[in-house]
Amino acid sequence: MIVIEQQPKRVEVTVYAEFTLADYQEFERAVNFAIQFEGPVDLLFDLREMADFTLDVAWEDIVFARAHANDFSRIAVLTESQWVAWSAWLAQIFVSAEMRIFDDELDARTWLLDGDGDGEAAA
Repeated sequence: MIVIEQQPKRVEVTVYAEFTLADYQEFERAVNFAIQFEGPVDLLFDLREMADFTLDVAWEDIVFARAHANDFSRIAVLTESQWVAWSAWLAQIFVSAEMRIFDDELDARTWLLDGDGDGEAAA
C-alpha cells in the first residue's frame, strides 16, 4: 500500500507493507501529472515501513527511471535498510537527479528544501 502527497514541485510517497505493481503504477500516474504541469519535480520516498517489493516493481522502476531520466531534480529516499539503500543507489544510474539516502525524515526534508546539495546523507 502507498500513500501519495503532492506538494508544489514535489511528490511524496510512503510505502507500507508490500510495494506492488498496482502501487507503483499509482505512483507513476501522480508523477506524470506533476511533471506535466510543473516540470521537473523532487521526490521524497519513505520506505521505512516497506516490508518487501515484487519483482515486477523492480523492473517497472528501471523502465520508468529510464523514461524519465531528466524529469527529477532531487530524490530523497528514507530507509533504514542497507538493501533498500543499495537498490536506490543502483537506480540512480538511470536518472540525472541528485539522489540521497536518509534515515532521518527531518534531514531528508531539509535537504529537499535547501536544494544546495549540502545535506548530510546516511550511509
